[in-house]
Amino acid sequence: MLFHQKIAVFASGAGSNAQKIIEFFSGKQISVTLVVSNNPKSGVLEIARKHQIATLLIEKEQFFKGNAYVDELKEAGVQFIVLAGFLWKIPPALIQAFPHCIINIHPALLPKYGGKGMYGHLVHEAVIKNREKESGITIHYVDEVYDHGKIIFQATCPVLSDDDAASLANRIHLLEHEYYPQIIKELLHNSK
Repeated sequence: MLFHQKIAVFASGAGSNAQKIIEFFSGKQISVTLVVSNNPKSGVLEIARKHQIATLLIEKEQFFKGNAYVDELKEAGVQFIVLAGFLWKIPPALIQAFPHCIINIHPALLPKYGGKGMYGHLVHEAVIKNREKESGITIHYVDEVYDHGKIIFQATCPVLSDDDAASLANRIHLLEHEYYPQIIKELLHNSK
C-alpha cells in the first residue's frame, strides 16, 4: 500500500499559490487535505470549497496563546504545512509539533527584504526603490523568526528599469507557481 501524504496550506489572501499547489497534487500520493486561513473573506477558502477540501478558520487568541490548532491539524492527519501568503508569524507550539515540516515562500531573495511587515507589494516596492538588478523567490523552512529559517531553494528574475510593484509581482508569481509545487514534491519524496 502506498503512503498518502497530507498537506495543510495556510493562506490569508486570494490563494493563487494554494490553487497551483492543489491542482499540482490532484489525484496523487500527496494531496492538500486542509486549507487554513485567518481571514474569513480570503479567496483561498472559496478555492478550497471548489476543490472539496476541508477548511479551518483560525482566530488569533487560540493560535498564539492556545495550542496553535495542533490538535485539529493532527486530527486531520496533516503531516506537512505549506505557507502560501499566510501573514501571521507561526507560534513555537506549531513549529515544535511539526519540526522541519513547515515551509514558506517569500517573494524576494532572502535574507534581503524579509522580516516583519515585509510581504506582498511592500517587498517589491523596497526592491525597486533600492535599484536591485534582480529579485526572485525564496522557499525556506519556518522557524520562530520571520523569514529566517534555512533556505531550501531560490530562483531569480530580472528587475527591469520600468518595473513597478505590480509588474515585478507578476514576474515573481510566475516563479512561485512554477517552483513551489515542485519543491514541495521533492521535499515530501525525500522524507519518505
